[in-house]
Amino acid sequence: GYPSAVATARASGADDVLAGAVVCETLEEALQGSHLVIGASARQRNIKWKQMDVVGACSEIQKTTSVDKQEVAVVFGTENSGLSNEELDLCQILMTIPGNPNYFSLNVASAIQVFAYQNYVYNTTTEFEKSTNEIASNVELEGFYAHLAQVLEHIEYFEEKRPKELLMRRMRRFFGRAEPEKEEVAIFRGILRNIKPFQK
Repeated sequence: GYPSAVATARASGADDVLAGAVVCETLEEALQGSHLVIGASARQRNIKWKQMDVVGACSEIQKTTSVDKQEVAVVFGTENSGLSNEELDLCQILMTIPGNPNYFSLNVASAIQVFAYQNYVYNTTTEFEKSTNEIASNVELEGFYAHLAQVLEHIEYFEEKRPKELLMRRMRRFFGRAEPEKEEVAIFRGILRNIKPFQK
């Protein structure tokens, strides 16, 4: 459980970091308020996510957070199995840390250290242009995906050759690569609301 005496002992004096930690029951809850979600993984997937190394991910973080009140979440999986496909469904980008292909997987603590250091270096040494794109938040995207699935179910689009889980995963990858803005998501939802005979 948490707070944890073991965690405090291993924090090497960084008690303030532990004190500020927020514990959530689900990943969906933890991602509330995020505009870009990056999932860290060493495993290759059958369906291609938008994929980049740590430096590329740091660039995306910088671009996203340059817009006021836009936040980024970086998600690391469990020590034993990493992130599941269902957890990656909530991410727009798959981040990998290059390494020896024979010993590619890092433990979670090492992966976080590598990412945190690289992000610090990138932020302190790289000049960048401020973005003006107000991208859709995680909550807005999840609402859109739920709305899309509801409409597709209503028009009986899903079938054995087009299973819901696989098709919606591909839709998530498509829109995740596009990084739609708030207004663009609103336009798509407006289209969905006007698909007859289904009107939400």
